[in-house]
Amino acid sequence: MKKIGYSLLVLLLFVGIGFSYIQYKKSDVEDSVVEYLMNQKNISKEDIISSEPFFANLRGDKNWMVSIKLKNDNKTYQYYKSNNKVILESYIEDGEYFTP
Repeated sequence: MKKIGYSLLVLLLFVGIGFSYIQYKKSDVEDSVVEYLMNQKNISKEDIISSEPFFANLRGDKNWMVSIKLKNDNKTYQYYKSNNKVILESYIEDGEYFTP
């Protein structure tokens, strides 16, 4: 019984570490994008309607992206962070997908 309990504890530990890493990466990218928009693009925090981090299932740094919706703008922007730089990957306008 001790072996089963120990094995279960180790399994839960690995699952918890994996989940924590995913949450950390999503939060880190979201914070970086919001900071970039406020400092580099002079967009106030109140003008950001929503910021939604997500796992994009793309290669490299594009795995971790953030979808941004701004006040008085019909576009939804998607950013990612690579080498400590925030990069606009694409935007969606009227249901159509565009890349810069």
